This record gives sequence, C-alpha cells and structure tokens, in this order.
Amino acid sequence: MAVQRVDQAALDELRERMTGVVLLPGDADYDEARQIFNAMIDKRPAVIASCTGAADVAAAVDFARATAMPVSIRSGGHGVSGTAIAEDGLVIDMSPMKWIEVDAEARIARVGAGVTWGELDAATQEHGLAVTGGRVSTTGVAGLVLGSGSGWLERKHGFTCDNLLAVEAVTSDGRIVRGDDERHQDLLWALKGGGGNFAAVTHFELRLHEVGPTVLAGMLMHPPVDPAGLARAFRDFMASAPDEVGGALAMITAPDEEFVPEPARGQPMLGVILSYAGPVEEGERVLAPMREYGPPAMDMVGPVPYTALQQIIDPMNPPGHNHYWKAEFMDELTDDAIATILEHGMSSSSPMTATLLQPLGGALARVPDEATPLGRRDAAYAYHALAQWDDEDHDRHIEWARGLHAAMAPHSEPGVFLTYSSDMGEERSRAAFGPEKFRRLTAIKDLYDPIDMFDQGAGIKPSG
Repeated sequence: MAVQRVDQAALDELRERMTGVVLLPGDADYDEARQIFNAMIDKRPAVIASCTGAADVAAAVDFARATAMPVSIRSGGHGVSGTAIAEDGLVIDMSPMKWIEVDAEARIARVGAGVTWGELDAATQEHGLAVTGGRVSTTGVAGLVLGSGSGWLERKHGFTCDNLLAVEAVTSDGRIVRGDDERHQDLLWALKGGGGNFAAVTHFELRLHEVGPTVLAGMLMHPPVDPAGLARAFRDFMASAPDEVGGALAMITAPDEEFVPEPARGQPMLGVILSYAGPVEEGERVLAPMREYGPPAMDMVGPVPYTALQQIIDPMNPPGHNHYWKAEFMDELTDDAIATILEHGMSSSSPMTATLLQPLGGALARVPDEATPLGRRDAAYAYHALAQWDDEDHDRHIEWARGLHAAMAPHSEPGVFLTYSSDMGEERSRAAFGPEKFRRLTAIKDLYDPIDMFDQGAGIKPSG
C-alpha cells in the first residue's frame, strides 16, 4: 500500500516542537522503528514520532488532530494484535521513554511508558521489591498494565492494573493530565485494564511489594506418559494452594538445548512451572507434592533470583517470530476439559507453540468488582493457545489455534481480558467488561477522546 503524502507545514511544525525524532518511509531507522514482537505484523506507517516525554506526545497528538491522521501508540511493542502500528497513519512511539524512579520507602515505582518488565524488575529488585509483571521480560509495562497485567505474582498481589496508583496521560485535545485518587479518577479507573483507548499514557505509578531477591521457582519436565493424570494432579494441588503459589501447566515441545536429554529433544513434553512468593524454606514444603508427583524427568525448581523467574520462558519467546494467540476463561477445569486441551495442545502445528493452563483465584478474586473495568474475577482458570512459528504457512498455524479454541468452547466462558488474545474488537470487550462497565467506559471515552483518536482495537467508541 502506498503511504499517504503528509502535509509539509504540519510536519515541519511537529519536528520543531519535538525533542525526539520524526521518521518517514525511506529514513534510515524507519524499518527498525516499525517492527514489533510479532513478525506477522508488517505495516507501513506514514509518520513515526519517536517521543522522549509528554511534551513530545502532546505535539504528536496535535499533529494527528490537524492532519486527521489515524493514530496508534507503541510502547514496548509486544502486543500480538499489532495495534501498536498504524497502517498509513501516525505511530506515537514511546519506546524511548525509559526512565524509572523507585521510592523504596513508599514502595512506589514511577515508570516511563517505554520501559519493559526486565528493566523494571532489575530496578525494583535492587530494593527487594516487585509488582506483578509480564511472563516474558521484553513485554512492555504500558501495554500490560492497560490490558490487565497477568504474571507469576498475580495470585498473591493481584494483576498489574490492581496496583496502578496514578498516571500521566495526553488526551486527544493535547492536554497533559494526571489521573490519581484526587484528579481525573474516572480516567485512572478506565486505564486499570480498560486498554489504551482513552488517552496516551506517558508514565505510570505502581504499588510495589516485598518480593525476593531470591524466590523458589522453576520448571518440572514430564514426558507425556500420563498427561491427564499430571493435569489432574496439578488441578488438585492448586485447589488448596496458598496465594503465594503461582504457575502454569504447559504443553510444549522440548527444546534442542543441552539441559534436555538428547532423546527428549524435539518431543512433546509437559512442563509444570511453579513459583512461590514467600520464604524459600516454606516454599519447599508447599511445592513438594507437585515436585514428587510422577516423579518428573527433570526438576529445575530451586532458589533463584526473582529476575530469573521473570525470564524463565524468554528463550521460548524471542522477538521476530510469527504469533497468533487464543484464550478464554474456565469456571472449572473438568476432566473433559483436560482431555480436550491435551488432545489439541499436545499436537500443535509448530514446535515453537505452547498451550498453557493458568490457575487464577487468590488475590485476583478478592479485588472489589467496582475497582477496575475487568468483568471476570471469579474464573478458576484461563487457557492460552500461543501459536508461534517461523515459516510462511500462516494459515495452518492460525487454524490450529482457532481449532483448539472451538474445541474448548463447551468448557470455557467468554470474557478473557484484552492482552490475552490476538483477536480484539467490540464483542470481546463487551464480554470482558460486561454491559454496565462497557457503558461506563464509553462515557469516559466521550469525555477524554470524543474524536476516537486512540482507537487501540478494543471497540470502545464514543457514543456520538
């Protein structure tokens, strides 16, 4: 597609106002700046405004309003849906905004919109503090917070958005505002999982908790001798597990790595990821039943830095591969649901693909319903079909994920949150937030973005 011509006077004004760089097609850094985590997303924006702070973002917003150009916002660039890059539009790129301030005494982190979880975890762990963060360290803080924020600490400390205290944001009329418990409370509420559809958030203030620096965590590897038995044992273990336990059951292909016995490499395996957000000695006792079940072919659970837990699945999720994700909530992990997900998850279309069963509950279920836009706090599990591949047969891998999704329909409920799936839109948002909260989000959209500048794919439109 040919990129539209840009009004030169407006472009000159944007460059004059910005401290950061403005990129156009053909510029040396343009192609690198339009790449994101999901290699299947190959869009060509008309302009990329590489911002260094809120004033730059406000200049870019004014430019978009003057030119009526479609807008997208890139922060960490990890969202698999691809909404971070606008085709033939303006990308407000906040990835250079990498600053972190940790107030250890108050247990608050102030974080620029371009920061990734690996960067934030490194800064907060200097003080033995953390907040629920992404399971892949290259995930951007901004997108995860705005879409809910699932991670290994969630059963103990809630989603990331449950720990959001304040934001600085630029509205569609170019104002720089602060949302906290005294000002623009409605905007702050909408941004606690409602997506980036209301304003361009330039920094976040997050509540921190005592975590680490050493935690008990790692992965158990089981050959698929009795996968249903293992899944049931994991379900039964999690049913009485304390909030400190986080983890997942993963249907994967054993990687071609030295730590994997040679006969197992490239073969279907079941991984049990376990973590304990408390004293290591206590964790040894609590996690013992899962470590003894089987027993596993490999037990890689042990005392590790919290930052190592946060990177445990990084090798399986490098940038530059193609991705398509499906997910849903489950009210109950029944034997039939286990049989269905194992049948599909153990026969994926790519050795890079993983299918996860994620236990919920704990602190997640105790957050007051009115505290965030999120509609489902009572689900017992979520499943994730994470199709990943590096060949050109996109349709085959996408159909595998959709096939698993269809097979799991009798065992699941719609309502999964925005960051969980590749597919976005109004229907999924209505399911995720429920009708009353969707109406409230629409009213907040009317207030802060009546021209629908920040349409990040969630289908929350101004009422007019």
